[in-house]
Amino acid sequence: MYRVKDGSCVDVCPVDCIHPAAGEADYDQHVQLYINPDEYIDCGTCEPACPVTAIFEESAVPSEWQEYLKINADYFRH
Repeated sequence: MYRVKDGSCVDVCPVDCIHPAAGEADYDQHVQLYINPDEYIDCGTCEPACPVTAIFEESAVPSEWQEYLKINADYFRH
């Protein structure tokens, strides 16, 4: 699995739906960032900001990265 915690996408998100951001209590407990599907507004601002091209529309997630849909959803089930 390839995971990254670059905050470029967090910095440009107009609705702060990417967590945990630096400074949040659980930031050091996670190896990647997650996009809250209930808060995400499909503006696309975060996609070009991601330095590793890891952000996709849900319907466009490559097959080899499909497991991340569940990992992302599980983060918000706490």
